[in-house]
Amino acid sequence: MPVIMLIIFGAAAGFLATRIMDLRTDVPTTIAIGVAGALLGSFVLRFIAMIGGLAFGFVGALVGAILIIWVWQKYSGRS
Repeated sequence: MPVIMLIIFGAAAGFLATRIMDLRTDVPTTIAIGVAGALLGSFVLRFIAMIGGLAFGFVGALVGAILIIWVWQKYSGRS
């Protein structure tokens, strides 16, 4: 099923992309452009999400550590 969806989305995306970029191609080429674009786009978005996820995880860890230090200093009497 994912292959069929990739072809359908690829055909639609290829059609729109070739019209936006004013490129006149035949149907198989349009589908191939769309499928290749879908594959490339999914890899790029997954990479960005992974990097963003790692960065957000680091920021969350930093904020959590700062909160723990603040609570420890506030209630233990240590500075």
